Amino acid sequence: MIELISDTGERREMTINMGPQHPSTHGVLRLELVLDGEIIKKVKPHIGYLHRCFEKYAEEMDDYAKVIPYTDRMDYVSAMNQEHGYVVAVERMLELEVPERVEHIRVIVAEMQRIASHLLGIGAFGLDLGAFTPFLYLFTEREKILDIFEKVSGARLLYNYMAVGGLMRDVHPEFKEDVADFVKTFRPKIKELDNLLSYNKIFINRTANIGVLPVEVALNYAASGPVLRGSGLKWDLRKDDPYSIYDRFEFDIPVGSGEVGTLGDCWDRYIVRVREMEQSLRIIEQALESMPDEGDVMEAIPKRIRMKEGEIYVRTESPRGELGYFIAGDNSASPFRVKARAPSFVHLSMLPAISRGSLIADMVAIIGSIDIVLGEVDR
Repeated sequence: MIELISDTGERREMTINMGPQHPSTHGVLRLELVLDGEIIKKVKPHIGYLHRCFEKYAEEMDDYAKVIPYTDRMDYVSAMNQEHGYVVAVERMLELEVPERVEHIRVIVAEMQRIASHLLGIGAFGLDLGAFTPFLYLFTEREKILDIFEKVSGARLLYNYMAVGGLMRDVHPEFKEDVADFVKTFRPKIKELDNLLSYNKIFINRTANIGVLPVEVALNYAASGPVLRGSGLKWDLRKDDPYSIYDRFEFDIPVGSGEVGTLGDCWDRYIVRVREMEQSLRIIEQALESMPDEGDVMEAIPKRIRMKEGEIYVRTESPRGELGYFIAGDNSASPFRVKARAPSFVHLSMLPAISRGSLIADMVAIIGSIDIVLGEVDR
């Protein structure tokens, strides 16, 4: 136990650093913890160790299309979703409609990326709390998705696959078969995950009633994605502010229920991600069924895009929440202003509010439950 006693016998607060090179901070993050014994009195996140300079890089590009590789490098474990949000924003500014086949492929790879991201987040969360076996099981499933992405784009992490007006290239001939096989084999694995981790007594004891985020606090901090839905609010941009062709598909929005503890605790945020993977499978199946077998994958656009004067803000549902792109054009080929609204940055700001009064060991669970990626925080 960490306890500091003064010469007069009084308890004193102690300040320690967690990170920046701590495996459970999910990146290069330093947390300044003010402790009373092992009880956390105050938390101050220190960021800026992994500055991507995304916005300034984007504004220096002489073509809107050249920004796409830089979007990959913000949330680098859900690069397809980062690309999707950016290309949708540029296409809306251009008032450009993309081919049906493109829309279906984009939705399929975005939902597969959502599953891959959640598999990594959930696996690392369990690993933080001492559960090593689920991490290996989940990484095995994630590798199957990355194999498909590698056949599609040639890369396994940073894809540069989506393009303004379409896709960089068409999918391989076995794409639909590969995706259908993954859906078929992965669905039973979710049940295994529930047996192995979700309802494991030790895991529940480490996550239930920890890091409770009331829905009012979540809204005040502008939380979104699984963090907000874990507090019980049914809000998903794919349904509530649809983009692409998501309004054509039937799927549910999982929310926290306080099933094993308090509504909005670490376990609720975890289980929302597990249930979201099931819904992503539903979306993928529907998209595969309605996807045209033939068609262009690139709309005819100028080799260099010159954007008219104006501005736009487009938000999409990334695995971590509302990913927003603000773009301002000035009648040139270079973006005048690009601003990214990163959900990980927003959720990290909530850490002091939901960790006060917790133990040091609980801080590990709380960080894992909000599933941050530091490339997005330090964008």
